[in-house]
Amino acid sequence: MENTIAKRRWIRLIPIAFITYSLAYLDRANFGFATAGGMGKDLHITAAASSLLGSLFFLGYFFFQIPGALYAANQSARKLIFWSLILWGGLATATGLISNVNALVVIRFMLGVVESAVMPAMLIFLSRWFTKTERSKANTFLILGNPVTILWMSVLSGYLIRSAGWRWMFILEGLPAIIWAFFWWRLVNDQPADAKWLTAGEKEALAGQLLLEQADIKPVKNYAAAFRSKTVILLCLQYACWSIGVYGFVMWLPSIINAAPNSNIVHTGWLSAVPYLLAIISMLATSYFSDKILRRKIFVWPFLLVGAIAFYGSYLVGPNHFWISFILLIIAGGAMYAPYGPFFAIITEILPGNVAGGAIALINSFGALGSFAGAYLVGYLNGKTGSFNASYIFMAGSLLLAAVLTLVAVRNKKV
Repeated sequence: MENTIAKRRWIRLIPIAFITYSLAYLDRANFGFATAGGMGKDLHITAAASSLLGSLFFLGYFFFQIPGALYAANQSARKLIFWSLILWGGLATATGLISNVNALVVIRFMLGVVESAVMPAMLIFLSRWFTKTERSKANTFLILGNPVTILWMSVLSGYLIRSAGWRWMFILEGLPAIIWAFFWWRLVNDQPADAKWLTAGEKEALAGQLLLEQADIKPVKNYAAAFRSKTVILLCLQYACWSIGVYGFVMWLPSIINAAPNSNIVHTGWLSAVPYLLAIISMLATSYFSDKILRRKIFVWPFLLVGAIAFYGSYLVGPNHFWISFILLIIAGGAMYAPYGPFFAIITEILPGNVAGGAIALINSFGALGSFAGAYLVGYLNGKTGSFNASYIFMAGSLLLAAVLTLVAVRNKKV
């Protein structure tokens, strides 16, 4: 059963999940390249307004996270993601057509609203198809859509902006999501019971294994009880601090590199891709060993600590030693991304299925607040101080706090 089901599930579902989340991340992260590639000048966007626009996405993401996740958990993740693909592709494409800042404000906020449920919905979807011994790896292949997309998007966006301008970059990178929506609808089922490509015996065996795992988890009455849990509250704070570092890095790395001597947008694209190559390697290795020994927290907090040290090292090195600072940023990027698979596996392994979806959404919504803070405050500090030093200290402190909160949150949990 393990050989047959595992092979068919991985081949059938993981590429689909990966492509879907990749497209979501493409339309989220290319804003940083447009900012570095002339959008600010064309639309007369000030440094403060640019920081706000870069972070507005996460406000929309925060407010609609939980309703979307509850719909995915109780109704249909398949239907929710289908419409989300169409809407976020349309909004991303529309970004290339606007002519004033007011329209850009609306589009960035609405893009966050539309994409808000994608991450928790996909995690809920995967938890219905993969067992405890597979979950960290399955989550990692999903979230790999983040660094893999930024890796190739960084190079592609640099060339698109140079050859066609930032408007065509948005248009050409937004259309694939709309097209992919119809592939998604055709290829996936919400539950294993609905899949025609599994036999009755395979469906029964998988359902039995997932049910057995739920029996080992302490019951939680309802969402209110789960949301009041000390562990969930601490994980919310942890993920918010972690996301400050991640999205301060993602949104402003192109500008940091573009400010280097003799840099241009194509060079920026190539160099911006390098940290995400390390991120891919570290995520795959971390998820493999986490699933192999079924330990989670030891694959989370040490990497966050390394990320904090690397950011602080970039501050100490200073702007006059660009290449040393850049190597430290590569290390920070790889370390920040490494723990995603084990982290989201923790949630589904300490909370029962009736509340896990809502808890994932709540934690992810606090991550959105952290992302808002990271994207906005890093940009604000860059503009206010005229350098990136204050940003490095801010991101280092946030990751250090995230590492400490991880240890506190799950210290009495066998994860």
